[in-house]
Amino acid sequence: MSTTTVTKSATADQAATGSAPTPAKARRRSERSLAATLASHGLLTIASLIALFPIVWLVFLSLGPDKDDYLHPGRIWSTMTLDNYSFVLQETNFFDWLKSSLIVSLGTTVIGVMIAATTGYAVSRMRFPGYKKFMWVLLCTQMFPIAVLIVPMYQILSELQLIDTYLGLILVYCSTAVPYCAWLLKGYFDTIPFEIDEAGRVDGLSPFGTFVRLILPLARPGLAVAAFYSFITAFGEVAFATTFLLDDEKYTFAVGLQSFVSEHDAQRNLMAATAVLIAIPVSAFFYLVQKNLVTGLTAGGTKG
Repeated sequence: MSTTTVTKSATADQAATGSAPTPAKARRRSERSLAATLASHGLLTIASLIALFPIVWLVFLSLGPDKDDYLHPGRIWSTMTLDNYSFVLQETNFFDWLKSSLIVSLGTTVIGVMIAATTGYAVSRMRFPGYKKFMWVLLCTQMFPIAVLIVPMYQILSELQLIDTYLGLILVYCSTAVPYCAWLLKGYFDTIPFEIDEAGRVDGLSPFGTFVRLILPLARPGLAVAAFYSFITAFGEVAFATTFLLDDEKYTFAVGLQSFVSEHDAQRNLMAATAVLIAIPVSAFFYLVQKNLVTGLTAGGTKG
């Protein structure tokens, strides 16, 4: 029997049964069913609402005119006002707190990232005696609680006459931020090929020139993550700032917020308004470095 005959017989059988050929469509691995897509979008929506709720709640409480409105949030709808923001901006040392916070945070960011970058690059590229133990020593410094560190640090700063100074607080914050950032940047520098360093030496660059002119531009995502961590560490810290800053004109935001809390009272509406205003510079800094944050976090963790 020929091929033509077989084909005609199959066509005749399909016509007799009234069924048409329906080719099976295989689902690709990258494709998901409608139920899976709806489920994932639903979970993401719920997670987003959970993450946004504290922020929305804080903004909502900041619009209440009374300090006890948090006990009866329903009353805020009919009495919303911006008086809390006006009071914070005009009747408190808000701008002094802002200046102090930016000086300390940006100082910690610049000095901390510079030290962490040079440390991470040296450990990544140079094999000097004890380089592995050195990194573990940095890691061990993160194991001590703040309560244990405050007294010796206070004595050291007192002997150096750095109590109630921005520089003293910056150095304290660097002692916290540098070890983590050094580990982070060391892992990121490990992902940069050694051939780039060799090419720099061939062109006549010194090790420091290679680091500055070739490596740092490639490590921009990692530097952005380290800068963001250093900034946040200094901007929101309370214990060290409360202990080492004595002049109310040098208070940072974290210390300034305590002025709204007394022994028998707490002006929570003013605290909420101040917290919303505090979030603005942090959000601006995050916006500047957000493009490099994901790249820096993922690449920095590929090699130990």
